[in-house]
Amino acid sequence: MKFISVLRKSVEIPYEKIEAEPRQYHIISIMLGQKQAEEAIVSSHENENENEDDDDGRGGKADAEEQHIFSMKSILWHGGSAWDAWFSCASNQVAQVLLTLPYSFSQLGMVSGIVFQVLYGLVGSWTAYLISVLYVEYRTRKEKQGVSFKNHVIQWFEVLDGLLGPYWKAAGLAFNCTFLLFGSVIQLIACASNIYYINDHLDKRTWTYIFGACCATTVFIPSFHNYRIWSFLGLGMTTYTAWYLTIGALLHGQVEGVQHSGPKKLVLYFTGATNILYTFGGHAVTVEIMHAMWKPQKFKYIYLYATVYVFTLTIPSATAMYWAFGDQLLNHSNAFSLLPRSGWRDAAVILMLIHQFITFGFACTPLYFVWEKVIGVHETRSICLRAVARLPIVVPIWFLAIIFPFFGPINSAVGALLVSFTVYIIPALAHMLTYRKASARQGAVEKPPALVGSSWTAMLVVNTLIVVWILVVGFGLGGWASITNFVKQIDTFGLFAKCYQCHPPPPPPNASHR
Repeated sequence: MKFISVLRKSVEIPYEKIEAEPRQYHIISIMLGQKQAEEAIVSSHENENENEDDDDGRGGKADAEEQHIFSMKSILWHGGSAWDAWFSCASNQVAQVLLTLPYSFSQLGMVSGIVFQVLYGLVGSWTAYLISVLYVEYRTRKEKQGVSFKNHVIQWFEVLDGLLGPYWKAAGLAFNCTFLLFGSVIQLIACASNIYYINDHLDKRTWTYIFGACCATTVFIPSFHNYRIWSFLGLGMTTYTAWYLTIGALLHGQVEGVQHSGPKKLVLYFTGATNILYTFGGHAVTVEIMHAMWKPQKFKYIYLYATVYVFTLTIPSATAMYWAFGDQLLNHSNAFSLLPRSGWRDAAVILMLIHQFITFGFACTPLYFVWEKVIGVHETRSICLRAVARLPIVVPIWFLAIIFPFFGPINSAVGALLVSFTVYIIPALAHMLTYRKASARQGAVEKPPALVGSSWTAMLVVNTLIVVWILVVGFGLGGWASITNFVKQIDTFGLFAKCYQCHPPPPPPNASHR
C-alpha cells in the first residue's frame, strides 16, 4: 500500500487503475525513483546554505544565478552553471601541452598524430562520463543516508571509498595526488620555458623561482566555484595561441629542406603517443568541477563537448607546425622556439603564461583540499586561514620543477605512469565493479547511455577494451618509451639543469681571431 500511495501521490492515478495494472505502473515508479534520485542533489544544493553567503562555493545554491544575476561578484566569482563547467573543462584540458603537440607529431608522424588525438579524446570523454556517473551515484546514496556536504568538497578518492572501500580509496588518493602534483610541476616548468622566449636575460631556472612565487597566490582561490572568470579568460588565451601557431606556421611556410620522417623509432613513437594520452587526461579534477555545479547531474556530456572544441585548437596547430618545420621539432619541444620573434608571438607567450597560472591553480586546488582535510581546516569559512594552511603544498612543486625542467619529455612520463591509471584505468574498473551485481544495476541512478544501446553488457565491453588498451599501449609501451626518453634527457642535461634546451651563448667578438 505504501508503493501505491507514493505512486498515486506522484502522478495522481486512481487506486483502482493501479491495482488493476500493477506491472505497468511499476515501470512508472522506477522512472520516478530515478528522477527523484537525480533531483536529490539539486535539493541538497538548495538547502545546504540557505542562510549563508557562500563565498567559497563549497555548498552551492541552485538559485544563485537568479539571486545574483546582476551582481558583479556573481559574474566574476560565483560560477556553477553547465557553461562554467564547460569552460573549466575546455580551459583545463589544453594548456602548455598545446605547445608540445607539434613535438609529438614529429615523433608520431602526421597521420598517427591525428588518429591518437581523436582516439584519446574520445576515450577521455568516456572515462570522464564514468567518473560523473560514479559521483552522482555516491552522492545520491550518501544524501539518502542523511549525510550533509555543507562546506565539504567531495573528491574522487572519497567516491571510490564510498562505493568500493578503503583499498580503492588508497589507490585513488595515491595516483590522483601524484598526478596533480606533477601536473602542477609541468605548469611551472612551462612558465619558465615560455617566458624565456621573451626575456632570455635570465635562465629558465631563475624564471622557475619567480613563477613559483607567483603561482603560490592560487592558495587564495577557495574552490572551482570561484574560477568562473578565469576559466573564460583561459580558454580565450589558448584559442588565441592555437590559432597563432596555425596561422604563423602557414605564413612562415616550410623551412628549406624540410623532412617529415616520423615515425623513426618505436621509442619516439610511443613517447609521442603518451604525450597525447596526457593531453586528454585532464579530467582528474572532474569530481571537484562537478561539485562546484548547481546541478551536477548535467555534467554527463560536458567533457565530450569540451573535447570537441579542443580538437579545433590542437589538430590544426600541431598539423600546421609539423608541416612547416618537420623533423626540426624533434629537438624543439616548445613550438614557440621555432617561430620568429614578433608582437604576435610575444602576445601568445604572455597569454599562455597567464593561462598556466590558471591551470596551476586547477591542478593544485584538489591537493589543497586533501591537505586541508588532513590537518582539519577544510570546513572553516576563513579564506585566509585556509590559504596559509595550503602554502606547504607549493614547496615540493617548486622543488620538483627545478630538479626536472624537461619541458615535453616529462609530459609523456607523467602520462604513461600516472594519467593512464588515474583517469583511464581506475574509472573504468571502478564502474565495472560498482555495477557488477544485478541489484546495483537495477537501482543505478544513471542507466547506460543510448550510445551503447542502453546495455550494461556493452558498457562492460567498452570499459574492458579501455582497460586493456591503456594498460598495454599507454602504461606498458608508453611507460617504456617515455622513461627511456626521460633518462636520456637526464644524461644529456643533468638534474637541476640551469637552462633546458636553451640556445648556446654567442661566441666572444674576438673568437674568430684566436
